[in-house]
Amino acid sequence: MRWSDMDAYGHVNNVVYLTYLEEARVDMLFVHEPTHRAGRLASGVVVARHEIDYKRPIVFRPEPLRIETWVSRIGNASFTLGHEVVDDTPDGKRLLYARAASVLVPYDTAEDRPRRVTQEERAVLEQFLDPVPV
Repeated sequence: MRWSDMDAYGHVNNVVYLTYLEEARVDMLFVHEPTHRAGRLASGVVVARHEIDYKRPIVFRPEPLRIETWVSRIGNASFTLGHEVVDDTPDGKRLLYARAASVLVPYDTAEDRPRRVTQEERAVLEQFLDPVPV
């Protein structure tokens, strides 16, 4: 969390949540195994849609937040990620700050157009599949 994430009301600005989701998405899809085999997703994927429900404000603190991210749907030409911005309290309670969904579309940068999800990409995405409604 950065001090610049804060707004005039003393909590994380709503648009910053999308940056947090982006960082979690990139980490899940392009940094960790088994996603190194995600093929062309690493060279082109665009966000087609975000939906987010803000549940409680986040105030500045030095400890990191946890962003849980999973694949909730895999289509022929897009896939959806579910996200929850959460924290655990010292007494073991789970705090939910936001719940979101992001629709992503594989993109062919050379052709400058959307493309289909390949079988290789589908196999990688299926490892994260948990169709929990968001």
